[in-house]
Amino acid sequence: MNPIILQRFSYFLKRIPLLPIIITYLIRFVFGAYLPYKLNIGKGFKIGYGGMGVVIHERTIIGENVHIDQNVTIGGTSKKIDVPQIGDNVYIGAGAVVLGPVVIGNNVVIGANAVVVKDIPNGSLVVGVPGKIIKSNIKMSDYI
Repeated sequence: MNPIILQRFSYFLKRIPLLPIIITYLIRFVFGAYLPYKLNIGKGFKIGYGGMGVVIHERTIIGENVHIDQNVTIGGTSKKIDVPQIGDNVYIGAGAVVLGPVVIGNNVVIGANAVVVKDIPNGSLVVGVPGKIIKSNIKMSDYI
């Protein structure tokens, strides 16, 4: 059993009133991850260590081939309504936090424990608190 498969199944069943909510809580209880049934994720989505500690806001849009390590939080803030949008071919390291109405471009690497609160352009390497772009025009094969 895999939390991503369960989440995709609950997303498919989102028109049924109670079943997707039960599956969301099952994922939370069994895997320790919050992957809500309304979450829109692309193909090739992976989460490290079974999603342990991963929390993703339900309105977040996640592109294709995104890899998220353990203890990552992706969500909004109390003062802003919008939530992050994650592009294609993105790697988010362990313990990273992506908050607010930010747009993460394609082919981006977010380092472990980085806190991203600003938009990140395509092909960037981001580390630190707050997250800073330390390298541009990167090749994903160099980091993954």
